[in-house]
Amino acid sequence: MNINKQRYEAYMQFLMKVLQATDESEGNLQVVYPLLQNNLEYLNQDFAEILRRWATWAINVRTTVETDEAQFRATVIGQFSDLIQQFHLGDKASNIEIAIVGYEAVLTVFTRNAHPRNWATTQIGLGNAYCNRIRKDKAQNLELAIAAFTSALEVFTHNAYPQEWAKTQMNLGSAYFYRIGKDKAQNIEDAIAASRAALQVFIRDAFPHDWAQVQNNLGTAYLYRIRGDKAQNIENAITAFTDAWRVFDSNEFRYQRAKTQMNLGIAFSERIRGDKIENLEFAIAAFTDALKVDQTRHAFPEDWAKMQINLGKAYLYRTYGDKAENLKLAIAAFTAALQVYTRDAFPQEWATTQNNLGIAYFHRIDGDKAQNIEDAIAAFTAASEIRTRDASPQQWAMTQNNLGNAYRNRIRGDKAQNFEQAIATYTPILEVYTRDTFPENHAQTLFNLGLVYLDAQQFNLAYQNLKSAIETVELLREEIISGSETKRKQAEQWNRLYHCMVKTCLELNNIVEAIEYVERSKTRNLVELILNRDSKTIFPPDVANQLEQLRHEIGVGQDNIQNSEAENPEALGQHLQQLRQQRNQLQDKKLPVGYGFNLEHFQGNLDKQTAIIEWYITSFGWETFIITHDNIQRLNICVQNDRLRVLLGYFQEYVTEYFQNRDAWKNSLNSRFTHFAQILQIEDILKLIPTACSRLVLIPHVFLHLFPLHTLPLTEGQLLFEKFSNGVSYAPSCQLLQQIQQRKRPNFESIFAIQNPTKDLAYADLEVEQILPLFSSSEVLSKSQATKAELYQAKPNLKEVNYLHFACHGYFNLISPTNSCLLLADAYVSSVPVDADSEKYLKSSNGRNVDLSKCLTLGNLFDGVFDLNQCRLVILSACETGLIDFNNMSDEYIGLPSGFLYAGSSCVVSSLWVVDDSSTAYLMMKFLQNIREAFTSGQDVSVAVALNQAQKWLRDITNEDLEKWKSLLPPDIAKTTTREARIISSQSENFDPNKPYASPFYWAAFTAIGK
Repeated sequence: MNINKQRYEAYMQFLMKVLQATDESEGNLQVVYPLLQNNLEYLNQDFAEILRRWATWAINVRTTVETDEAQFRATVIGQFSDLIQQFHLGDKASNIEIAIVGYEAVLTVFTRNAHPRNWATTQIGLGNAYCNRIRKDKAQNLELAIAAFTSALEVFTHNAYPQEWAKTQMNLGSAYFYRIGKDKAQNIEDAIAASRAALQVFIRDAFPHDWAQVQNNLGTAYLYRIRGDKAQNIENAITAFTDAWRVFDSNEFRYQRAKTQMNLGIAFSERIRGDKIENLEFAIAAFTDALKVDQTRHAFPEDWAKMQINLGKAYLYRTYGDKAENLKLAIAAFTAALQVYTRDAFPQEWATTQNNLGIAYFHRIDGDKAQNIEDAIAAFTAASEIRTRDASPQQWAMTQNNLGNAYRNRIRGDKAQNFEQAIATYTPILEVYTRDTFPENHAQTLFNLGLVYLDAQQFNLAYQNLKSAIETVELLREEIISGSETKRKQAEQWNRLYHCMVKTCLELNNIVEAIEYVERSKTRNLVELILNRDSKTIFPPDVANQLEQLRHEIGVGQDNIQNSEAENPEALGQHLQQLRQQRNQLQDKKLPVGYGFNLEHFQGNLDKQTAIIEWYITSFGWETFIITHDNIQRLNICVQNDRLRVLLGYFQEYVTEYFQNRDAWKNSLNSRFTHFAQILQIEDILKLIPTACSRLVLIPHVFLHLFPLHTLPLTEGQLLFEKFSNGVSYAPSCQLLQQIQQRKRPNFESIFAIQNPTKDLAYADLEVEQILPLFSSSEVLSKSQATKAELYQAKPNLKEVNYLHFACHGYFNLISPTNSCLLLADAYVSSVPVDADSEKYLKSSNGRNVDLSKCLTLGNLFDGVFDLNQCRLVILSACETGLIDFNNMSDEYIGLPSGFLYAGSSCVVSSLWVVDDSSTAYLMMKFLQNIREAFTSGQDVSVAVALNQAQKWLRDITNEDLEKWKSLLPPDIAKTTTREARIISSQSENFDPNKPYASPFYWAAFTAIGK
């Protein structure tokens, strides 16, 4: 302290004045705070030192001060310390230092043995001051706070002082939560334990305010909890915050309510369960309401700024509403936060806000695009001045990555120089984000470098970086996608990595490697899907346990590295890489598919009569590959981005009309498919297929799975499947086709059927009854017998079944594709419970409520419920059983056919839309007649040929021929066909009154996937 005598005397006069006011008012803040407000210039470190010196003289010099007088002075100083700690004006850091000096002086008078209650109360005040202390080392401050609260608990026991004990437990929980030292996960567990302890005393009815405050603290701990299930932890946090918010409903607690709303908004932002869009809207509403509290900006500026930051992030990632407006609001919120988070006062928060502001400017739609990127560069550069490599390497790397993205997309300046600047920005990040310590970030940085080199047309360097990125991604496997919606988004990002690699390989004229990366892309998605949903059923128990232990050790270790809690990150990272390799080797021994696809080997085993068309849609365009035994060709569409826009436009129109105007969609199928054949350039593709090829296998990609490609019309008047005498079938990928072809299913004698479980499909009864006599062994679950419980009871029998037939209703769940289902008995319910899980029920197309727990869902199939290793064919004679999740580029395998293929069947027949009851029954009956006749005559049974022939038959059949065919049915079956084809609408496009089922709507929906 270095002040002159006059200034010193002014400080002393103010100190005496404020202590006198504290004494006379008995610590009334309405008396003391105005005095402090009028003398803010004195509230600084010099005042703290003067208080220390005076207190030492006034209450610690025993030779001149009586004990009672010392205690009196200590009491007044303690009251003043309480007041100054809570005073929000002036320099907060100095206020807390003044309070700490006061508490320390008080403790020299009120000792543990002589005055235990006063001593413990002062320890609590000191602990709170250390928790809020801004100066000195944060970690050490929190250790001192924990020590002070723990000391207080020596006196304030649960039995002797229950309220004080609970208050101290509440404070201790906060200190543990923010604790920097020791294990972070354990700190949060200790925080939860302390908060729960406080709730033993602070019950809602007796202590509503304290109860709500503890709930707020408990919610915060659950929100950031490391142990336990993440989704459940967030649900617990939301419950706790909601409970607290309901108590803080009066004007007296408006600030606490606002802070709780902020926490609730953060929890909804991070929520895993429920609808993501809806959760984010809840978050925005909570942040917005919190900011409406008057005077928050001035009374609690840091909390106000934090609310602005969280509101900005919510708008930044909002998908609902106008994107341009959302980004505008995000920028406004971040800019507002900078009013409080200045560089000098809050350097770290300022840098974080600048980084967020840069992201918002980078994605901004309004205004000049070039200027937006310049603003982003300026913000990222500013953040980098605080987020330096030495001080905070992870945050530095994050900001550098954002800066590199901005330079890569920069419009102003020389393009080549911008690319060089981006490369120079990305490259050093790899020294922080190493493959051992931060493998996912390492892969992302390599990907970014690959993108720059690809944009710069330096294809060899692009190839090297993209290859290394893919190797890292494939090493991580399910670590990077399983779990939350955020992980699903990351899966989309990694899918783009493969898109870029395919483009790079084609630019290098390496078509073989391009196709192999196409296959690896598709296989990666399926492998991770299997590992995420079915790892406990495909691995023996000992291997499953070993894999679980490896996953746990890898997860904990990586969290320690990410949270900067590892003593030696490099050594731990190397150890984790060894564990990943061990895990992957164990998985590869049992996985039905893997990353090791070899196109040359596959092509060598392909018979000379088979041709494969494989499509691959990317952000650059789409590719069409034609693979035969002797040749690999490419129809180069990738560079034609205008054609990609046409394709995407066609798909959007098709899907929109299907879901919004079903009649118009149905009546325009012929013209739509003609147009689609032109867009896909089917005629040009066929020119590349040798005439000797009599069998065609189609491998669609993403939304192409939704179309009956085998029925596309050709210019000569034929349909595509009519050009190939050995049929047109489908496969998810070359690798899965290779695997399915290896499944030996010589028998076709036994059938297991589900027959009309909802009792509202008259032709489903006809269909099953007609099919049963074709098989020597049959088992049927009919109508009310066809429950999920009965189906599960029959699982042992299904292991031996050759043919599985479902004649029922089916629904594709666009919101939650894994809840796509086949309806079984008792699936319809009259009403849905008010508090029911929204994902457990759906509304069917006929308006009835469906209980998914009573249905067979895709999720059940991927859970390994059924073993169909003797099954040659599964027919899903129901609506929409062949649809997939076309909204997700990385999850094209999420559909019922993939579930049955994965369960062991070598072929699945499914539908692409809502099908007609009668035409479906006739088609299936004819199809099974075809396939059975071929089998009994000793011919090689081809599901594709039998299905194609049945579809052609139904398309061309006249009313007269249909009556003749029906007359050949057994009398007791034929007489049940009371409804005739003449009920079909005559408004259908190209309607032929003599050919009732000529429209593609009636026969084209079904496809054969597999062998």
